[in-house]
Amino acid sequence: MSAQAKGRADRVVRIEWPTLALIAGCYLTWFGAGFVLWHSLPITTLAILTLIVGLQSSLMHEASHGHPTRNALINEFLVGLPIGLVWPYRRFKSIHLRHHADERLTDPFDDPESYYKALWQYQAMPGWLQRLLVVNNTMVGRFFLGPLLSNAGFVAADFKLLAAGDRAVWRAWLHHAAGLAIVIPIVLFAFDMPLWAYLIPVYLGQSLISIRTYAEHRWSERPDGRTLIVEHTPLALLFLNNNLHYVHHKLPTAPWYTLPKLFRERREEWLKANDGYYYANYLSLVRDFAFRPKQTVAHPVLRREAEPGRAFRPRVRSQNIHGLGTAPAPAKPSDD
Repeated sequence: MSAQAKGRADRVVRIEWPTLALIAGCYLTWFGAGFVLWHSLPITTLAILTLIVGLQSSLMHEASHGHPTRNALINEFLVGLPIGLVWPYRRFKSIHLRHHADERLTDPFDDPESYYKALWQYQAMPGWLQRLLVVNNTMVGRFFLGPLLSNAGFVAADFKLLAAGDRAVWRAWLHHAAGLAIVIPIVLFAFDMPLWAYLIPVYLGQSLISIRTYAEHRWSERPDGRTLIVEHTPLALLFLNNNLHYVHHKLPTAPWYTLPKLFRERREEWLKANDGYYYANYLSLVRDFAFRPKQTVAHPVLRREAEPGRAFRPRVRSQNIHGLGTAPAPAKPSDD
């Protein structure tokens, strides 16, 4: 193929049909369950909506990595209807892609998805918050408390960005508001469902995703040893195979439906490369950490000493979305 022809081919919007079909099925099931089943089978409806909210979160993650098309705006259009209510797609994408700098994984400041805190910030927290974060580091705690703490940390951090006049964050939330102007009337009037009832699957959908995210990363001196592989799970479709999380981190542009094959082809290499950070299934994680913290709240190595630049004027750009008690504050507006 000539360079010119290859250039034309690269500009074509390539569609990953399995992902597109799953997106369509996700939104059709969401609408169908709410519209058809709510009044006759309310518990079943809430269970279905819980799964769908969790799946849509996984689809947002997939779209943030350039799927199912090569066009970012099309991908945003396909997954941006905020049936999970809380997370603007553009904010999720911006934060998540910064998380993919593997050399900074678990850093309380430079990894925005780290659950670790800087020691000096953790020590400055009130006792009740310290205890809450310890409970949140158990698997049961993460399931029931994780969405509350994560959402509160994210919204508080974004409020500061909005107050600082960050135009990109303002645009993201305005797009999100436009989506909510569609979703909430559908829930209230087409589903005829009280908003309080809809908040149940919104919360539990995030709780389901927390099963995956609970142990995805740990501290290791080697960046490759920081990311988990869970080989088997009946929730693989819900997670879009991100239980094979190390494979995703090493091949972040690989579509979700290729990850199992990629793992099987080089299984022993993957397990050796990530220092054996491996569980056969999530039940093993539950057995180990249902009521026992998987890790300390304070990072065991990084950010052990107070840093005046962060202690008194922390940067917005290093926000931690799980950061209750951390204090991201104004820098110049971002250009995400």
